Amino acid sequence: MNSGSSASTELKEASFINNAEDCEMAAIKADRDQFSPLELRRIRSGAIDMSPDEQEEEVEKGMSRAQSLNPDIVAWDGPDDPENPFNWKNSKKWFITMVAALVTFCVALASSIFTAGITEIAADFNVSRTVITLGLTFYVMGFATGPLVFAPMSEVYGRNLVYRSSWIFFMLFQIGCALAPNAATLLVCRLISGIAGSSPISNAGGTLSDMWRPAERGTAMSFFIGAPFAGPVLGPIIGGFLVEYVSWRWTFWLILIISGVQFIVLLFLMPETYGRTLLERKAARLRKETGNMNLHAAHETTKISHFSHLRVSIVRPVYMLFTEPIVLCIAVYCALIYAILYMNFIAYPVVFQDERGWGAGTGGLPFLGLGFGIMCGICTAPAQTRLYVRLTKERGDGMIYPEGRLPYSIAGAIILPIGILWFGWGSLLHVHWIVSTIGGAVFGFGLILVFLSMFSYLVDAYLIYAASALAGNSLLRSILGATFPLFADQMFTKLTPKWACTLLACLAFILAPIPYFFYKFGPRIRALSKMKLTAPSPV
Repeated sequence: MNSGSSASTELKEASFINNAEDCEMAAIKADRDQFSPLELRRIRSGAIDMSPDEQEEEVEKGMSRAQSLNPDIVAWDGPDDPENPFNWKNSKKWFITMVAALVTFCVALASSIFTAGITEIAADFNVSRTVITLGLTFYVMGFATGPLVFAPMSEVYGRNLVYRSSWIFFMLFQIGCALAPNAATLLVCRLISGIAGSSPISNAGGTLSDMWRPAERGTAMSFFIGAPFAGPVLGPIIGGFLVEYVSWRWTFWLILIISGVQFIVLLFLMPETYGRTLLERKAARLRKETGNMNLHAAHETTKISHFSHLRVSIVRPVYMLFTEPIVLCIAVYCALIYAILYMNFIAYPVVFQDERGWGAGTGGLPFLGLGFGIMCGICTAPAQTRLYVRLTKERGDGMIYPEGRLPYSIAGAIILPIGILWFGWGSLLHVHWIVSTIGGAVFGFGLILVFLSMFSYLVDAYLIYAASALAGNSLLRSILGATFPLFADQMFTKLTPKWACTLLACLAFILAPIPYFFYKFGPRIRALSKMKLTAPSPV
């Protein structure tokens, strides 16, 4: 059969692809040559053996993700297969969501809790504050490099293996930080712990997309988005009191204790969620039970080694960052906002400790205002989901309509620079401290509106490659988040907080139209994307 020969040829050629053209692109292109669009949708929905009416119903439900005409292909057993993560009980899904969020929270907490002891660490090691600030820079830089490996690894080997193996190194290097005899050792340990801790930063979003349907994903995603921002907010508060009343080394011991408890949960209670890995396991189990050695998952027919797949997948986040306009523009915007957030860890001590003379512990309390704004932003998640469902019904014809995620980010893009200006001009000494604290809350509220909407947008737009899209976003975001704090001290000291915040607010205003641009033109841009690897999925 000529079409089958053509498909085989394209699969062989895929193994030699060395750029970011994914091996699976060739496989799916081969599928498109063999089947009509309707047949392809039915095959992917797992409905190929049903009656025409049942097929259409199954296609609309979109429960099963992989199927084939080949009887040896192992897929989900219809739309109600209990092994399919989309069919798990909500209680189980929420447990997994909370575990993923708490692990992400721990990593984020470790990033900022360190900043509370910068002055004391610099004095102990007899180096400048700028040198010790590299401990924050190196840690956040790990967020940029780690996901380039961990995100594609999770798409090859599953989520759990990546979570557990990286978490061991995260814990070990917390010990290294706590026992560091000099600044060099501390900085190296911070870098490695940042790389190891980046796994949940990039993969938790993929975990959520493994289980939750688009209409349900918004509320679940709010916990994932809130965690990496709640951690940095609480870090300076907790770290400030530990530094003031115990020792800066206890900031690392505390992270070790928290991460140790979470490792036990990851090891014994966290199930695998990635559909491809679960289908591979199901196929292996059925081979053992039936003795039919030909049984296999659909994606295993490509005969592409895990190493080849992994090699190409490592390139994918960078490739998507520079070839997908959606990923690039959102990454640039989120990177600026993220950098401003991390500048706050240097700016708040300048405003409340250096200028107002507060102690390390009480000087961290104004971060509660920022945290309050973040929590208020998270509380908008149900309203965002309702709006998304309504817009999807109106404009998406029942299919995923990613732009339905963006209206709240348009509002957040306006609120965010207002909060920055509010904080900066409220920091004047003759103005009550509560004014700048409220400004921080306004900034936190706008920040969450932007991040929650845009992260959900990336997940909906790229589906099975959501982890890679988020990893590309994390790459640029982390680079700016790592470098901006290095000059934040000098910037807020020399320009004064009011003018430093004015400059940052102007940058935020310049990029504010990005959410509206994608809300207006997103469908056209997505139609040109090279990552159209799956048929549209029902809500």
